[in-house]
Amino acid sequence: MKKIYFVMAVAIAALPVAAQETYENAKIINQDLNGTARYVGMGGATDALGGEISSISSNPAGIGLFRHNKVEGTVGMVSQQDAASYPEGDKTKLSFDQIGFVYSTRSGENSFLNMGFNYHKSRNFNYILSADDNLNNASQNKNSYMKLYNGLLYNTHRDGTINFDADYVTCNQLDDIFAKNLFYAYDNQTAYYYDATSYDFDRAHEGYIGAYDLNLSGNINDRVYLGLTVGVEDVHYKHISDYTEQIATPNNIGLQRLNVYDERRITGSGYNIKFGAIFRPVEYVPFLIGASISTPTWYRLTTENYTEVTDFNNTSFSEDVYDYKVYTPWKFGLNLGYTDGKQLALGASIDYADYGTTDTRINDGGSYDFYDYYESSSSDKHMNRHTKQTLKGVCTLKVGGEFKVIPELALRAGYNYVSAMYDKDGFKDGTVNSPGSYYSSSTDFTNWKDTNRLTFGIGWRIEKNWNFDLAYQYSVTKGDFAPFPSYEDNNYSDWDNIVRFTGVENKRHQILCSVGYTF
Repeated sequence: MKKIYFVMAVAIAALPVAAQETYENAKIINQDLNGTARYVGMGGATDALGGEISSISSNPAGIGLFRHNKVEGTVGMVSQQDAASYPEGDKTKLSFDQIGFVYSTRSGENSFLNMGFNYHKSRNFNYILSADDNLNNASQNKNSYMKLYNGLLYNTHRDGTINFDADYVTCNQLDDIFAKNLFYAYDNQTAYYYDATSYDFDRAHEGYIGAYDLNLSGNINDRVYLGLTVGVEDVHYKHISDYTEQIATPNNIGLQRLNVYDERRITGSGYNIKFGAIFRPVEYVPFLIGASISTPTWYRLTTENYTEVTDFNNTSFSEDVYDYKVYTPWKFGLNLGYTDGKQLALGASIDYADYGTTDTRINDGGSYDFYDYYESSSSDKHMNRHTKQTLKGVCTLKVGGEFKVIPELALRAGYNYVSAMYDKDGFKDGTVNSPGSYYSSSTDFTNWKDTNRLTFGIGWRIEKNWNFDLAYQYSVTKGDFAPFPSYEDNNYSDWDNIVRFTGVENKRHQILCSVGYTF
């Protein structure tokens, strides 16, 4: 327990507008490798090969290679390896992952005009994150204390003096709970923070993003293939977490433990437009080159939280609901494909998106015309600056192949690599002057590293109409977790609040089963 004299504290601001925070946005804006069992079994490397329903969202021109109508659906199961036991989360969950169709019609002697629709689960949030470590007298409540009572800014070293009028300090919902209920004060003269010896953290994530894609595509003389896809995405995200600090004793109120319970939901929708082209350079050589571009997904989202702090004698809580917008980055892709008759197919793709350009937006209000209400928004320049410093450009490499042992039986394999989205020195800066900070209710963050996925599959075709496909995917992502950002003061070491990163990982097994009918 420490104490310091103060004149005033900064309370949380109640604002009518809102935006979200970088690390929360990052959960929404990236995607999983998911779709039909054939697509996943080949590592997603079917973009230039075409003739695959799941390419509707990665390279829309791939639908232009269909010559027959097709309907296909996929179910699966996702299981997390080595997950800690947490009653709020499930290690294994069944999932409905895809359903779609393609309608193909001849428009010329060697040309077709195709229409397609596909639903797939672009993001499966099911995951349990667990971490624990020593704190060596740092604490989450000191993190809030230093912001409230010492005007702490993470990127600024203090000079050892207390001047409450010197800096404007951004406070979140957790800071407000601590200030009003935990920091014991009497006669408005003394406030305390409480050192901690260790922490335990568990968070269960669940939910999904459903992507609904409508496609129009075709080909010119069986050499040039063009496609356009309009997509709508439906967001359903939830997490429940428990964070417990073991408080150093003795202290002035006999406090032993401090627990923070946080529940957050994010719901909403977005839309995007995707363009694709595939070209066969040499007419009689089965080599294909493809390219694709996707606009940002323009999300309109609502987030709501319930946050509770208890010292196991008293409980205090905060809850709020607000609306905001997030525009994801543009995405670009280049693809290669090669087929050797009807026996072998090989594909490779590389995609790029600069996640540092993600645009978090504040709802400014709106106006009515005779027919409707139009909502206006503007970029949250402070949070976007933090996003640019924290997130970076991501390359996704997809390679895969299919070999038909006999015409009815195909074996598949693939590799999918996604480079790290987070800067290794990134942190959740709770002092950003943004509504995303005001309405935040947690201080933890994870800097996830690159993702490696290995995939395998098998396909069986019956009487040229029915296909049954199985796929297995194993993915590994490692990361560095911190329960709150560290602060080190060059002049007064008693103000240091340093926590080390703890290694975490997400090892996931996925099994997919697809059934399709061609006619």
